[in-house]
Amino acid sequence: MAGASIPLPSPSLASTISKEGTNKPASSRVLVLGGTGRVGGSTATALSKLCPSLQIQVAGRNREKGAALVSKLGEKSEFVELDINNTRMLERALDGVDLVVHTAGPFQRQEKCTVLEAAISTKTAYIDVCDDTEYSWRAKGFHNEAVAAGIPAITTAGIYPGVSNVMAAELVHAARSKDEAEPERLRFFYYTAGSGGAGPTILTTSLLLLGEDVIAYNKGEEVKLKPYSGALSIDFGKGVRTKDVYLLNLPEVKSAHEILKVPTVSARFGTAPFFWNWGMLAFAKFLPMETFRDKNKVLQLVQLIDPLVRVVDGIAGERVSMRVDLECTNGKTTIGLFTHKKLSVSVGYATAAFVLAVLEGNTQPGVWFPEEPEGIAIEARKLLLQRAAEGTSNFVMYKPPWMVETDPKEVGLGIYV
Repeated sequence: MAGASIPLPSPSLASTISKEGTNKPASSRVLVLGGTGRVGGSTATALSKLCPSLQIQVAGRNREKGAALVSKLGEKSEFVELDINNTRMLERALDGVDLVVHTAGPFQRQEKCTVLEAAISTKTAYIDVCDDTEYSWRAKGFHNEAVAAGIPAITTAGIYPGVSNVMAAELVHAARSKDEAEPERLRFFYYTAGSGGAGPTILTTSLLLLGEDVIAYNKGEEVKLKPYSGALSIDFGKGVRTKDVYLLNLPEVKSAHEILKVPTVSARFGTAPFFWNWGMLAFAKFLPMETFRDKNKVLQLVQLIDPLVRVVDGIAGERVSMRVDLECTNGKTTIGLFTHKKLSVSVGYATAAFVLAVLEGNTQPGVWFPEEPEGIAIEARKLLLQRAAEGTSNFVMYKPPWMVETDPKEVGLGIYV
């Protein structure tokens, strides 16, 4: 974990929590929905490495892919053929499961929280990797039902959103508790080379987001902006350097504004090679927004350009970088930076970190966002970040920008900002 600069506790597992709420050895049963996909398969793989004693069930509709993955995971894993839209089949699959991980996206345009409802019905702990604002708040709407059922649930618990939310929460907590400063502006910046090895999944999500107005906050006021507008050149540090990023409607903006009480919040995303950004800009400018609100049309467009995406992915690689900037009323700016060579690997460790945090009893009953202390207890955040940062080439927290940027700005007399 090169570049890490915060003292982190040992990643050894203590105990896990069963459905009955009693402590038991780290041999819980975890069901990964969408387990034959890129994110689900990566999550199952990371879980098997972080906690070999876990029983992992990989659920999906492709038995051949499932069998191939299970053969690599070892004897404590098995494949379950499952259609998540079949409620009765889903509830049967959850019988005897301690936690379900919902990675079967995309979450955009999904009108029901079928998996979460089934988890509440069967009293099964739950996390998802949702990256859609509307879906995440719909899930949050089941909070009282989850409390009544006594189950912990976290929505948007992937890499971004997810780990990025926890990074933001840590920066805000440090500012208020150590510097006695009040946060003024919080900005999320994301970069992924090509499709990040996720192929059509991330491409579908990105295009669907072009059909949504960007919700951001400026001095406490909600503002609506055009998707893929507001370009900025952001320095992501060594290994990535400066990349152009653009506004997108991402759920961590609203949750961070409402939960962390930061008045100004926004999120931007960029990719490479540069012509992918140009393509996204052209789509946003010349095609009607209604095109991207129609999921079937988006899937047709993805099918058309997917072969080209796969060719470019082989050249561009799948490096991922997240930068979270917090500016405070005392004039101080601190950042968190997270860079990994492979998004397809990193997303698995990020999601697995949330799984283990919930199983270890760090989440109260209810539906939570990652930055809520009831979702991930404050004292559990550093261990979660350590697990998520497995294999990173650069991971730093609580630093001023000039200490991590490849081209810091000098204001004079050797002072950098």
